[in-house]
Amino acid sequence: MNEKHVKLPGPDHPISIERNVGRVVVSAAGRVIADTRRALTLREATYPPVQYIPREDVDFSQLVRTDHVTYCPYKGDCNYYSVSAGGRKSVNAVWSYDNPFPAVSRIKGHVAFYPERVDEVAARPAT
Repeated sequence: MNEKHVKLPGPDHPISIERNVGRVVVSAAGRVIADTRRALTLREATYPPVQYIPREDVDFSQLVRTDHVTYCPYKGDCNYYSVSAGGRKSVNAVWSYDNPFPAVSRIKGHVAFYPERVDEVAARPAT
């Protein structure tokens, strides 16, 4: 039996989640996939900040759910989507924690994009 280890964010591995007051637009294969003013910026340890976008602001007609699944001991089980028009570059380009752990529960109902697997994840300042 392979039990999953759960870790809590703390001084050695901090995680913070803040509302992004600007606009975030994601494009792939020349098409806008997501456009929101309600993104959450997740900062985790030394990783680059990640924009989590509400599912309601994502065009899921351009995404295909894949069988790829990963596990993060700080966030939980992660599911993936590919951008159908993006070709090989955009395989598993989008991820979501459908039932994140309580410490990061704010990202439930949101998805994130790998910047290198789409054309652009543009975070623009609030105007």
